Amino acid sequence: MNKLLVLLSIHCTFSTTIFAQDTIPEKHLTNIRQLTFGGDNAEAYFSFDNSKLTMQVTAPKEGIPCDQIYMMDLNKSDKPSIKLISTGTGRTTCSYFMPGDKEILFASTHEASDSCPPPPAPRKDGKYLWPIYNTFDIYVSDLNGKVNRKITNHKGYDAEATVSPKGDLIVFTSDRSGDLELYTMKIDGSDVKQITSGLGYDGGAFFSPDGKKLVFRASRPKTAEEIADYKQLLSEGLVAPTNMEIYTCNIDGSDLKQITNLGKANWAPFYHPSGKKIIFASNHASTRGYSFQLYMINADGTGLEQITNTSNFNAFPMFSPDGKKIVFSSNRNNGGTRDTNVFIADWKD
Repeated sequence: MNKLLVLLSIHCTFSTTIFAQDTIPEKHLTNIRQLTFGGDNAEAYFSFDNSKLTMQVTAPKEGIPCDQIYMMDLNKSDKPSIKLISTGTGRTTCSYFMPGDKEILFASTHEASDSCPPPPAPRKDGKYLWPIYNTFDIYVSDLNGKVNRKITNHKGYDAEATVSPKGDLIVFTSDRSGDLELYTMKIDGSDVKQITSGLGYDGGAFFSPDGKKLVFRASRPKTAEEIADYKQLLSEGLVAPTNMEIYTCNIDGSDLKQITNLGKANWAPFYHPSGKKIIFASNHASTRGYSFQLYMINADGTGLEQITNTSNFNAFPMFSPDGKKIVFSSNRNNGGTRDTNVFIADWKD
């Protein structure tokens, strides 16, 4: 999840441009508007009252060398209000509004070092890997960027936290068991419970609209070679995100179900407002491996439907709590650069 150090009207100006539907024939998305312009902007998530977004941003040209957490006020379309919420030091990920919309949850490495932790070194085998920094802990900040409290204190990876719509629980990913599993805790960080236990990376979890279920991405190495490779990478603080499927379970871990069986990378899932469908990003249909589009599937694994078809990267979808809008990250409309920006659209079933 991503980033900002100053108010960046040039970097994150709210656009009222509505893209013509003959150039973006995506029938569920109407009135698509671009919210950020330049850099790497991702994991934008709504406040409980639908009026704000929290997101992570990397923009080296603007003095943001690695992900920091920012907040955008959607009510101020003429003069967008974007605030730095994290400390501006270290690296952050996975922010989410707390109940009441007066605080934001995020993971950060800032206590370990002011500097950005180094990315994984290039590998001879060319594998694309995600770092699992063992200095990530989960913090809560107010809307002015003051860190109010630290709610995990484990030497290891604690990150990818999101909050139940009911406002009672937080789900997050941790390696405290020796593997990357899902855990829940109460809003104050107490009563930590392990939810998953299968070997492999379980992460990016979100609650269902009624707060009774979780949807998440998971890898499940099966062969001896896959298991050995997974364990070796994990010992190096790395994970390969190139083979993941979408799973659901109850919030106590029961009724675990694999929803997709598509191959390649299926990730960034989020429940449709009905609770009966799941939207997610996938490159399973790509012949070159990189083209990520949004898809939707019934919660029983039937009825796969492609949602986006513009540009080669669309991910991190989230429906607004009122079900009227969707926010997502995309590299559409970036002029051939590597920029990823945040877009918002009206949702049409």
